[in-house]
Amino acid sequence: MSHLVLLLAHPRADSYCHAIAERIGERLLDLGHEVRSHDLYAELFDPIMPAFESHTSGPTIESTLAREDDPLVALHREELRQAEGLVVVHPNWWGMPPAILTGWINRVVVPGVAYRLADATGHPEPLAPVKQLFVVNTSDTTDEREATLYGDPLASIWGRCVAPYLGGPQVTRRVLRPVSSATPEQRADWLDEVEVLTTQTFGVTS
Repeated sequence: MSHLVLLLAHPRADSYCHAIAERIGERLLDLGHEVRSHDLYAELFDPIMPAFESHTSGPTIESTLAREDDPLVALHREELRQAEGLVVVHPNWWGMPPAILTGWINRVVVPGVAYRLADATGHPEPLAPVKQLFVVNTSDTTDEREATLYGDPLASIWGRCVAPYLGGPQVTRRVLRPVSSATPEQRADWLDEVEVLTTQTFGVTS
């Protein structure tokens, strides 16, 4: 059994992202994992970084961050310290995660929790035991338009920016699009596909 953290970032309780996260969570439990699920909007996670947290370098940063007095932020940090896998479900908004999820990254993936800056080069020494990072995004941009006009900013955010500070886990990412025009049948097929990817990523436990 692995300790996994499942994050959902969408403000509407009836969103397709909620259906995706629910299917993933159910499958992870079926596989025998311990899952800590968090709906960031429902929890009212505060994404706004206090001034003292913005001091993100230097020899005192870990002790400074340890003064955190928001119990929800402290809980998320403790769970990340133990997580062997991180699952994130969110929409693509302007090539970015929702602000509440960006704030989660800013306040939880921090020195002393996820990593330590080990030397003057700034290369991170991983502290959290994350081995798998599984991200599912919804989008209303077609594959052709995304490739032609925008590239894939979220691939860089999760694969090149966040993952190295989690110790370089294996990154699995699936983008479902366009969601707004998808038929109920297509949405059902995507949920089945996400369930298969969950099994492939996190395996079958005995």
